[in-house]
Amino acid sequence: MLGYFDEEFQEPTRKLFDRLQLREIKFVISDLLELELLPAPPHVRQLLLKFPTDRFERVELTEDAMKLADAYIIEKVVGKTKLEDSRHIALATICKADVLVSWNFKHIVNLDKIKGYNSVNLRLGYPLLEIRSPQELVSYGD
Repeated sequence: MLGYFDEEFQEPTRKLFDRLQLREIKFVISDLLELELLPAPPHVRQLLLKFPTDRFERVELTEDAMKLADAYIIEKVVGKTKLEDSRHIALATICKADVLVSWNFKHIVNLDKIKGYNSVNLRLGYPLLEIRSPQELVSYGD
């Protein structure tokens, strides 16, 4: 969500939020996101409050999601310090989100990491997860 206010990422991020406003997409949010927003500046924390609650689907972090996140770390897809990133991926996988959207190119939107997450998912009987940047979800109307 910081991309909404970051000059480098602002345009595609705002276009993604425009799609939310137009009901073309629905955001899946969780307590993980809310915890990440706690130390953020007030204008960032309040961004989601600008939208009606029916634009969001709320999911809870489950024991299965925590186990899957641990599996990503055990399989060395990411290191132990990236537990929260792993939990986001696991939660999106388990709730069968269509796409996980992030600007984190180092640990999330990274081809090697995506292959690693999905390899673990398949091995453990979970579906593949699409992971993209907001740039890839911009609607060009054609």
